[in-house]
Amino acid sequence: MSSMLFTPIRLGGLELGNRIVVAPMCQYSAVDGVASDWHMTHLGMLANSGVGLVVIEMTDVEPEGRITPFCLGLYSDACEAGLQRVVAHCHRIGSAKFGVQLAHAGRKGSTLPPWEGSKRLPPAEGGWEVIGPSPISFGDGWPTPREMTEADMTRVREAFAQAAKRAVRAGLDAIELHVAHGYLLHAFLSPISNQRKDAYGGSIEARMRFPMEVARAVRAAIPKEMPLGARITGSDWMEGGITPDDAVIHARAFREAGLDYVDVSSGGIAAATRTPTDPGYNASLAERVRRGSGLPTRTVGMIVTPKQAEAILAAGQADMIALGRAILDDPHWPWHAAQALGAEARRPRQYLRAGPKLWPGAALRAT
Repeated sequence: MSSMLFTPIRLGGLELGNRIVVAPMCQYSAVDGVASDWHMTHLGMLANSGVGLVVIEMTDVEPEGRITPFCLGLYSDACEAGLQRVVAHCHRIGSAKFGVQLAHAGRKGSTLPPWEGSKRLPPAEGGWEVIGPSPISFGDGWPTPREMTEADMTRVREAFAQAAKRAVRAGLDAIELHVAHGYLLHAFLSPISNQRKDAYGGSIEARMRFPMEVARAVRAAIPKEMPLGARITGSDWMEGGITPDDAVIHARAFREAGLDYVDVSSGGIAAATRTPTDPGYNASLAERVRRGSGLPTRTVGMIVTPKQAEAILAAGQADMIALGRAILDDPHWPWHAAQALGAEARRPRQYLRAGPKLWPGAALRAT
């Protein structure tokens, strides 16, 4: 029996060996946006995990676009050189392809890392002014963002395009735009956070205007064959917010802008939002988007077991599976998934003797 999870898939000009993707996960370990030795170790581990694609964490296009002062960036020559060093190492030693998620935190920026309580960081303590589509805070105790001017939008749009060019020079295989989790591009799309009265607010078409300008600018800045995708929101999980039907409209627009796939997540538009936590809770949203847009679609969110991932693909709910905490918990998840599903996963030759063909203990571990 063949496994869908371990069949190849093509995105733009890039072929992935399987449909398992490491989701972008913030590490809060950069120095002024520059990748550190932690990134070399963390991403080097994932390079040989057996996945088809690793999407590097939310990487911000300007210093004021970071969530914390320790977030990864791609806004300077030093940032570019640091990422190039890590990506070259991962390509040299591993089999996975590497993408990067470009983003701007918007009104959710200027905080401390989660292990320091995600405390708001005012400018007087090393933080910065946050911006957004409208002067609406993320929640109680959060700063009110300054409403972006058209000059701000021009600057940020160009920052995305320049970061994309840096990503190409740094040797990345794919680029993903972060249009979810309440960050800047998502904030423009959602009526919860965008209450502008100009051409960038109001109707769904107007709220899409700035994110689509960014998408087109990035598409124009990179080679035609380089895959460009977006993580989008399937639902805001709030009355008056983005619905699955809206997500289909967004995905269709991204397809017209030249994107090659979407990754459907949800939630995060306001501090009061409560996102579901049941197994595979985004899979039904991804299915709506996949069927309504025709774009290759990835899903993420509480996907833990190989059989669960395989069932989502077999049911036509998605074309790819993204893993976050599950692969931090088990960095060799694809090896174990292949054994459970009767498939083959790529291993470095140095580790072949730990595979089921050469190590009887693999069968014992599986039980």
